[in-house]
Amino acid sequence: MSETSSNPRTLTGRVVSDKMDRTVTVMVERRVRHPLYGKIIRRSTKVHAHDEENSCRVGDTVRVVECRPISKSKTWRLVEIVERAEQEA
Repeated sequence: MSETSSNPRTLTGRVVSDKMDRTVTVMVERRVRHPLYGKIIRRSTKVHAHDEENSCRVGDTVRVVECRPISKSKTWRLVEIVERAEQEA
């Protein structure tokens, strides 16, 4: 059998937690139109992503890609850090 997912999904979001070892929690926000009233509202989803080098910090904007299940809740892998968070003094 051939590979089923030749084009894996890619998401961009903001890191909201880095307290786990080699895992970050990424919040992905999307804007959708309300079905009845038509107002644009924000919906968010949290995903756990594998960060091999523990390089992410809270507030970073990152890109994650879907991969095989690494653990019970972790099926995403960190691809790149798009933008670093500003360091507070």
